[in-house]
Amino acid sequence: MSVSVTSVVSLSNSSSTEFQTRISENQKNWRIKASSAAQGVDLKALELAITKKDSDAVREALDQLNEIGWAKKWKSQPNVSRRTTFIRELTNLGIKNAENLAIPSVRNDAAFLFTVVGTTGFLGVFAGQLPGDWGFFVPYLLGSISLVVLAIGSVSPGLLQAAIGGFSIFFPDYQERIASHEAAHFLVAYLLGLPILGYSLDIGKENVNLTDEKLQRLIYSGKLDAKELDRLAVITMAGLAAEGLKYEKVVGQSADLFTLQRFINRTKPQISKEQQQNLTRWAVLLAGSLLKNNKSSHEALMSAMSKKASVLECIEAIESVV
Repeated sequence: MSVSVTSVVSLSNSSSTEFQTRISENQKNWRIKASSAAQGVDLKALELAITKKDSDAVREALDQLNEIGWAKKWKSQPNVSRRTTFIRELTNLGIKNAENLAIPSVRNDAAFLFTVVGTTGFLGVFAGQLPGDWGFFVPYLLGSISLVVLAIGSVSPGLLQAAIGGFSIFFPDYQERIASHEAAHFLVAYLLGLPILGYSLDIGKENVNLTDEKLQRLIYSGKLDAKELDRLAVITMAGLAAEGLKYEKVVGQSADLFTLQRFINRTKPQISKEQQQNLTRWAVLLAGSLLKNNKSSHEALMSAMSKKASVLECIEAIESVV
């Protein structure tokens, strides 16, 4: 199983410099703390299990480290219990525009299409001043670019989405937003006791790999129970919660909402539309609460992931925060 985020955007100029400076400082701090915290603790079994992509071995290694007092945050929130949740609770938590969280963002798509149409239109007008046949054919060819883009979106949406993802790096909040989003998935999964085997912050490949053989079997067989659905819902909505706590608009929720719906569809017994809506609200509320209560760990993890740290180093970053 993977929790993926497809909406991305990039830092530039002073905002990028400020973010990178903060990341470097935090990275240095968590490395020092992690080295100190792990002193005298053997992490080889955990490192080997992660390398082998063995979720059971990772879980076992973390359980053992927890018993000796090192992996204190691992599985520190094992019990989740769904309850009726209201929009005002999300607002009180600090979620901005809570009523619009489940509405897919079109910011990146609109910006891309407006740029394509605007640029080709401007160049078309300019090219119309060219002498002879060039003044006819060049504007015509430029104008057809917009039609080609729309055609690609209709025939192969994946290609258009990849182009939109690449274009999104020009937004000033890209790196910080995506790091916060993916670190939230990683941290909440860790707190709930689901082993993490990998992650990516690359454009179009943003995800946290929560592969778990038992869960995989339940998902594919369509036999997820309410307890497992609740855990997966909180992890899936963690990225949305992280964005909602900081930004006025959430742009990385589309893939997460799709993933949550896939889990809901594979749950027995099926839940009603009203229950699905409540599940989403409750999952955002709990994930947001966990992130606020573990803000320092979240920031340390963002720093580590932004530097492409290994999964083991990411875990050390989480555990380095007292």
